[in-house]
Amino acid sequence: MNGPLIVQSDRTVLLEVGHEQATDARHALAVFAELERAPEHIHTYRITRLGLWNARAAGHTAEEMLATLETYSKFPVPQVVATDIADTVSRYGRIVVERDADGLYLEAQSPQILAEVVRTTKLAPLLGAVTSETVVRLNDWARGIVKQELLGIGWPAEDRAGFTEGTPMTVALDNATWDLRGYQREAIDLFDKSGAGVVVLPCGAGKTVVGIGAMVEGQSSTLILVTNSVSARQWRDEIIARTTLTAEDIGEYSGEKKEIKPVTIATYHILTAKRRGSFAHLPLLDANNWGLIIYDEVHLLPAPVFKLTADLQARRRLGLTATLVREDGKEGDVFSLIGPKRFDAPWKEIEAQGFIAPARCVEVRVLLESDERMEYAVASERQRFRIAATSPAKRPIISRLIAQHPDDQILVIAQYLDQIDDVSDTLELPTITGATPVDEREVLYDKFRTGEIRVLLVSKVANFSVDLPDASVAIQISGSFGSRQEEAQRLGRILRPKSDGRSAVFYTVVARDTVEQDFAQNRQRFLTEQGYAYEIVDEGAI
Repeated sequence: MNGPLIVQSDRTVLLEVGHEQATDARHALAVFAELERAPEHIHTYRITRLGLWNARAAGHTAEEMLATLETYSKFPVPQVVATDIADTVSRYGRIVVERDADGLYLEAQSPQILAEVVRTTKLAPLLGAVTSETVVRLNDWARGIVKQELLGIGWPAEDRAGFTEGTPMTVALDNATWDLRGYQREAIDLFDKSGAGVVVLPCGAGKTVVGIGAMVEGQSSTLILVTNSVSARQWRDEIIARTTLTAEDIGEYSGEKKEIKPVTIATYHILTAKRRGSFAHLPLLDANNWGLIIYDEVHLLPAPVFKLTADLQARRRLGLTATLVREDGKEGDVFSLIGPKRFDAPWKEIEAQGFIAPARCVEVRVLLESDERMEYAVASERQRFRIAATSPAKRPIISRLIAQHPDDQILVIAQYLDQIDDVSDTLELPTITGATPVDEREVLYDKFRTGEIRVLLVSKVANFSVDLPDASVAIQISGSFGSRQEEAQRLGRILRPKSDGRSAVFYTVVARDTVEQDFAQNRQRFLTEQGYAYEIVDEGAI
């Protein structure tokens, strides 16, 4: 045994980065373990219950997971870890949700498990009559809530109760000029077999196409929930381009339009809008007997939508995302209400197949000026991050980085509007923020796509579902406290394959010796987890 892993009895796993088998071990480990820390030489992973259950739902067995640890471990795997993995994985599916002529019921593998469930304080009011020593009735309205509560007590249920067919819709793929990629076909098939779950693919790898493929397999009316109006229009254009549906078949339900069509695309914002204390657009969820609901960027699903989704368990549900990480810790709600992970393709594997561009990730550290350092030193904890993130010391670095890439399409990405205004005025860059009208955004995006604009300054509105295939350099000058979600989205903006095969470069400009540098470790952890090398350089090297 001389592998790159050290498996510890507290369920942490250490990975020796410099080992010749480190890359293979990382890919195999990522199936069921989460990266916690990623300094230069030793990375720390943690094996969690939810990670194990997601892996099991995706078809991986406890034996396969243990074999990964044994194959790559430097020392024998502690017996307590091996036993814990086997026990935890075995808990998935020992309670199932089923349906018969009388409605829904829970069936437990043993009388002891059912006794524990019916005596749980939060579950008891949600359950009906006990009809045998292993079966209890379940009201339709409680299907989602019960699955949430079962996950909380360590008995993740497998939902086999089936789904409503929805209003029939005839649709086919228009494959005249394109074909599904192998991993897209696999993701569609795995989802179609289950009817509920999440597909994890990197930005640029064609998550929208997977959603379209699932819609074609289902042949029923579809509600697509997206992050914003720009995303809605891109979904509409992709559906028209890749299927036999026309613009007449697709409705937009947003702040601007209220159309209900066989395929309807709505924003999360409109769905969660309230009027007089209640959700004003809730009838949309039952407006067309949807056979499929697609949640785009499911890692950004607003908390109220989870509550609404608890009532939608009879509909097929597909979540699409580049990362299951949620900064609010609600990964368990995604698991129980949308569905477990059904497919996950490592970013570097997709890159190796040529479907996303290779990328360099570089953190550039700048030093605050002496007056800024004093302002930072006396500021409150809350103010310090903003002072560091918006430092004027970053401006010359932006200029130098742009000058180093004269032939590239460049996105400069920032969080704070005053910083965006300052950089826009100083460097005379065209700018898109939340205040930019949708039509004006589309004009600027189109000019960027055609090369008429080479550098575009954007706020966080460009994090999500914006297709800019020719962007090859991103310069991130501020963000949301090192959010891993955000990092996935921003990196994804430059991962579309380039016609000339060039690599992408993702710069992050960080104030040295500040809390911004501390938060940057979260971003480094995410990028490392995806297999990207992460360079740290001083501003003098730029």
